[in-house]
Amino acid sequence: MDASEAEGSTQNQGKEEGASSAQGDAGAKPKKASLKRAADAKAKTKHKKARVSRPARPGYTVHQGEDMLLVISSSTSQYDGSVWTLKKKKGSKMKKLAKGKGKASQVKKKKPVNAKPKLESKPVKEKEEKVANLFITQEEDDHRWGHSLPEEVLINIFQIVVIQEGAVPFLCRVGRVCRLWNAAASSPILWHRVTVGHCWIAPGRSQLPKTQKKIKDTLDWLAHSRFSQLRDFSLCHWTKNVDYALEVVSQYCPDLCSLKLSYCTGVTAAAFRSLGLHSRSLHSLNLQYSEFQVEGLLEYLENHGSQIRQILFSHGLKNDRLLAAITRGCCPDLEMLEVNTKLDSKDCQLPVCIQALQMACPKLKTFRMMNVQPLHKGMRFGIDPTSGFPLLEELCIATTSFSYLTDRDLRDILFDSPKLRVLDLRGCSRITASGLAALPCLELECLFWGQYFSSHVGLSSLKKGLHTLTQKWSRTLQQLDIAHQLFTEEDLELAMSYLCQAEADTLRSLNLSGTRITPRALRPVIGQMTALDYLNLSSCRYLPRGVKRIYRGQEDIRQLLDKLE
Repeated sequence: MDASEAEGSTQNQGKEEGASSAQGDAGAKPKKASLKRAADAKAKTKHKKARVSRPARPGYTVHQGEDMLLVISSSTSQYDGSVWTLKKKKGSKMKKLAKGKGKASQVKKKKPVNAKPKLESKPVKEKEEKVANLFITQEEDDHRWGHSLPEEVLINIFQIVVIQEGAVPFLCRVGRVCRLWNAAASSPILWHRVTVGHCWIAPGRSQLPKTQKKIKDTLDWLAHSRFSQLRDFSLCHWTKNVDYALEVVSQYCPDLCSLKLSYCTGVTAAAFRSLGLHSRSLHSLNLQYSEFQVEGLLEYLENHGSQIRQILFSHGLKNDRLLAAITRGCCPDLEMLEVNTKLDSKDCQLPVCIQALQMACPKLKTFRMMNVQPLHKGMRFGIDPTSGFPLLEELCIATTSFSYLTDRDLRDILFDSPKLRVLDLRGCSRITASGLAALPCLELECLFWGQYFSSHVGLSSLKKGLHTLTQKWSRTLQQLDIAHQLFTEEDLELAMSYLCQAEADTLRSLNLSGTRITPRALRPVIGQMTALDYLNLSSCRYLPRGVKRIYRGQEDIRQLLDKLE
């Protein structure tokens, strides 16, 4: 027999002898020890059962804030003021104090002056139970609120946020809160308008194959699950997968009416073919500041241009062919045409035949050429058509540089536009007051005629005739901008007097920056036009120094009246 086996046998014999001696001893001391251990075991089980019986807390709490707002906070979030984190810290400290271990002694060493005496277990337990009861009541209220709130109310709340912030990524995030919120966020009425920007990757960085697959899978899921009633779709700052996105949206969104591509690149003819095959309800195309294949868009307009009502694009070397195709009649029902370019662009001239455009688009209501100088182009064979823009309501030929538009050019555009409401001629320094007064429109509401380019301000001579415009449109004029127009003091005073003859709630915005307006001419306008909420008096040399600024709000403008007296 080995030494280890002999040693183990002796140990077993000693244990058996000790057990037999303990069983044989019937003294009072072992009985007391066993009863004490049993009592401690029962106390521990009771304490554990009491802790387990408390209901599980939810992952969020709901509080009612100011202005009937519901504030939803997560109990497991990173906020330091969380109720549950405070309670957990208190419980852990009390346990450590009760056990009397080393960390409690370390706390006492750090703050010996404020050291508190060791608390008894009974009052601590009562305090914990009171705090626990308060939180349990709050949990029950939150639980009832989550189940009793109708789904229609949540949909209305989400609708307000979607209008302000957009459907993506708001609806994707709130759909992960709970089942009720997921059902409300899945309502098709909330997904009528969707704008998708940088959701997966920062701009300017390359996309890995896994990221591109994730993007395509997400688009497929959105198209199948959320875009059944999609009407307006926008893509912003996409440099890849634009064709795939347009193909998916066109196939699974039969009600698509409007498409906007902003600062996107890589749009080929395949995307426009897919739109032509599936999107029969598409009537608005916004391609501003985006790079696309012009031949593909021209092919689409030639085959499906009759359904287009609005088209917007930026000026470019090849994009000029689009305007030529429109003047040939590929979009006969066009109602809105906008051609623009960036503000820092210079000398953007665009040849356009106004007579051909009037014949090709007789239903045009909005015509904008922003920061683009139109060059008059005559028709072939000397044809002089008599048709104009009879339904035109807005004309914008604004520019930040010098414009060569004359009174004759303006008359050729608006000779048959009696329904014109908005006229934007900012930067058109060759237009005169007599040329504006000869226009056939009688109910003009907005006239923007300010001169903002710095190289030519102050070079022209004094002008006259502003009073003829305010006399003609004083009944309907709501916004007037004549910034840096050098009219005489007498003419400005007479023009302001005609504005005062209208109703008090007509004029709302007045820009007189850089003009020769005087306090005498300005005082009656401020006193009688009670709806005026914007007034620009910056750089007005004939006004006191303390009033040369921009005023916003009716109260701010009313205070100006006291300073002018």
